[in-house]
Amino acid sequence: MIDEWKTFLEKAGAEFDGGCVSSYGNPRRELSVALTGDIFADLSHYGLIAVHGAEAETFLQGQLTNDVSKLTPQRSQLSGMCNPKGRLLASFRVFRHGDGDGFYLSLPAEMLDDVLKRLRMYVLRARVTLEDASQTFVHLGVSGEQAAAALQASFGVLPAQVDAAGAQDDSIVVRVPGGRPSYEVFVPTERAKSQWDALNVRCAPVGAEAWRLLDIQAGIPSIYPQTREAFVPQMVNLQLIDGVSFKKGCYTGQEIVARMQYLGKLKRRMYRARVAAAEPPQPGDALFCAADPAQSCGQLVSVASHPDGDYALLAVAQIAHAEDPGQPLRLGRADGPALTLEALPYPFAQD
Repeated sequence: MIDEWKTFLEKAGAEFDGGCVSSYGNPRRELSVALTGDIFADLSHYGLIAVHGAEAETFLQGQLTNDVSKLTPQRSQLSGMCNPKGRLLASFRVFRHGDGDGFYLSLPAEMLDDVLKRLRMYVLRARVTLEDASQTFVHLGVSGEQAAAALQASFGVLPAQVDAAGAQDDSIVVRVPGGRPSYEVFVPTERAKSQWDALNVRCAPVGAEAWRLLDIQAGIPSIYPQTREAFVPQMVNLQLIDGVSFKKGCYTGQEIVARMQYLGKLKRRMYRARVAAAEPPQPGDALFCAADPAQSCGQLVSVASHPDGDYALLAVAQIAHAEDPGQPLRLGRADGPALTLEALPYPFAQD
């Protein structure tokens, strides 16, 4: 986190847990407001990778699951990076900004060093520069009708469609999925301060957990160290949220991903769920079913506290077990807490 920005947040009442804002004094209320009201959040728990150079687009096209050639300063995209076996090493939002060969990848901060290291392995002689750009911008999240109106007062016309992007001078705003108008904003520190003050008039600041909850409600997965190389893209529904292109040609792991799409039968997919648990669940925690108690049938992808007192989840599970109404998925063991499945905001593709 940018030191000057952290000082500003401390004066605004932020409480910290490691490198991210945990809350502003009332975590339960913040979770509730996030689901129903107008909120804004510091997103410094995300890191940012900058990719520059004359061959940046060609380089990324050979590494990412989505079609980088479709990116413009007005259009962002979700994407992933796979190992040669088609398993996701990371997921992120990608956008362009600045000169014609500038790309940025936004992803959980704890994934940044590993992704940078792996990308650099493939650079070879390509004219590409990769760097940690997390100190370049303050990263904010904004959600809600009034919050959007306050943002529009600063930026003018906001992107209307999900994944659309817009820029003003040295700032970027991206429309992201959500039940209400939601945006991620990348701005210099001084502008972030004035934007924060403008939002703070009618909207509530919330911690990182509240923004994670909104991502789960929107069905947007994040890959964390605990789930690295655990899933092919289709298992986390990446193809359903425009995070995979099946027409772009080769990239690392492409053959496996394409074979799953056209020749295979998907046996696991991602579901949204709730669970009441004594201890906070974590990404990577195993799921079980009484029908096969000795064998794990899935894993948690993302977790956030819910204002009702339990936990909201995204979980990858075997379809046969998840969709058996007589045998609920259970957390940690075959007799563990039962998951209650909830509808995702997008449909599954026809099998």
